[in-house]
Amino acid sequence: MASLFLVRNDEPRFADSALREARAVLAGQGFPAPQEVALPGWTLLHTGHIIAGPQTLLCQGDDLVALAGTLVADGKLGPDALAALLAMDPLALNWDRLGGQFVALVRRGGRNFLFGDYFAAFQLFHDTQDRVFATTFLAAAQALPRLGFDAQGVYELVFNVMPTGDDTVFEQLKTLSPHVVAELTPTGVVRHTVAKPLPDTPSDLPLPERIARHRDRLLAIVGAHVDALGGNVRAPLSGGLDSRLVLAALRDRGCAPHVYVYGVPGDEDVVIAHAIGAALGFPVEWLDKEDGSVPPDAFPELVNRNYHQYDGLPTFGNLFDNGTNGAAQLARHADGALAVSGGCGEIYRNFFYLPNRRYSAHDIARTFFARFTPADATDRFDPGAFLNAIAAKIGAALEPPAATGRLPRNRIEQIYPRIRCRALFGREISLEARFSPYLMPFLDHRVVAEAMTLPLPLKYAGRFEAELLNAIDPILAAQPSAYGHDFAGPPNLAHRRTEWLTRIRPVWLRHHSYALRRRLGPMGDEHGGAMGADYMARVIDLDFPAMRAFFNPEAITDSAVWRRVANLEYLAARLGSRVSR
Repeated sequence: MASLFLVRNDEPRFADSALREARAVLAGQGFPAPQEVALPGWTLLHTGHIIAGPQTLLCQGDDLVALAGTLVADGKLGPDALAALLAMDPLALNWDRLGGQFVALVRRGGRNFLFGDYFAAFQLFHDTQDRVFATTFLAAAQALPRLGFDAQGVYELVFNVMPTGDDTVFEQLKTLSPHVVAELTPTGVVRHTVAKPLPDTPSDLPLPERIARHRDRLLAIVGAHVDALGGNVRAPLSGGLDSRLVLAALRDRGCAPHVYVYGVPGDEDVVIAHAIGAALGFPVEWLDKEDGSVPPDAFPELVNRNYHQYDGLPTFGNLFDNGTNGAAQLARHADGALAVSGGCGEIYRNFFYLPNRRYSAHDIARTFFARFTPADATDRFDPGAFLNAIAAKIGAALEPPAATGRLPRNRIEQIYPRIRCRALFGREISLEARFSPYLMPFLDHRVVAEAMTLPLPLKYAGRFEAELLNAIDPILAAQPSAYGHDFAGPPNLAHRRTEWLTRIRPVWLRHHSYALRRRLGPMGDEHGGAMGADYMARVIDLDFPAMRAFFNPEAITDSAVWRRVANLEYLAARLGSRVSR
């Protein structure tokens, strides 16, 4: 991603300590030695990708652009993109010319501006006193002398994978809002509010014209990366739609990527990916999640490596595996490759599986974010207050206009990119793009904007996405899938029926679905659990001195929830005395 770290200089002792901690974190994570740049009232540390990537720092006299992430401007990456961004007014950016996920510091005309991509997917952390800004979570955390866990952020991470909105797991750390450009002045920070609109009504375009518009947008974004970075591309393939659509776009632009599939032996994704590769004549590398073991005595060092590699907080809390996740991540970025993801492809589908009618922000909080059972938590957890806070963040993300009452169904669709994708895929992007360039085209705001104009019936059972895939690469579309049908035609009855049965479930029932499932017995997830007690006792205190204030670990029978609690316990121990108990 490259990395940015900024500290205000009005407290020299604090600034010196923060810079020292930041340098240590960056070195521990494998970044090149950072370049230090003096700005009025601030000090910037900037470093390039851990492995390799396009240029991320451009100086023109007193003006400069320092970048973390992957920026596309006018279809270009690297120095041309940086120059195009530098020529724009940071308070009136032409977003039709900009894409990708990134954080940029722009010094222009003696003024310094800090901002992120359209959805602020690439994370920029800052303390609540605006003394520190950092694209690396641990650099921001270790720069502060005192930290305290934020109950809402902690519960959101454990129950829903990542905190939403601007929250983190610490009270003292937030992420910069997508609607803010922060101007760094010699005496502090001035926040400028910027609008980031999306279409909120479906268009009435004929299907052929609609397909052509989506095709052109997706291919232009994928093509810009391929043209700039060449054929050193690594792309996933599974039995679903999203990775296949990205692969189709790459193939259309003349790219023959290194294709891989990640799964356990006999996994349907593995079987289908290999079948597709055999039919179309390209190799598919299989990365076996179970192909690895570590002796108990070596486990602490493995977890330590994971901690640095994943900046303390990986998606899904995967610090405690057998090392295959970390090895797979490094393989995706080997030799500075462009790593590609099909994440956020559900912009083309009915992500919330809700009927075509109006809903409130609180309805969405209840249907999707109520993945908890109160017995897992202590009395600090208030289920009503928890969901109310998420509903408030959903409302804020959708404004203006005011997101009160029951909202039109197409406006509800914006919650997926603005809330869910920003939280989950934003963390993924921020972790992956540190090594080499990362492409998640379905979270590019220009692709998202086009998807927001889809009438909801076109999203049912992946109908439109399959038609788009078939328009780009009919040979790839005709291959088998995990849905029991190919994508060269409409979804079959079984696929439509399965989705319909989910869609008709009322809000009140979906609110309680997770808790009801927990009553049936232990649960896990496809991301794996944690090692047994003999292993875990070597890396965390199984009495959970930090997390016991929030959770009842002995009551947790969902291995994914327990794993994320353990991740936070390990984080607290590593940050030591700066974390209040």
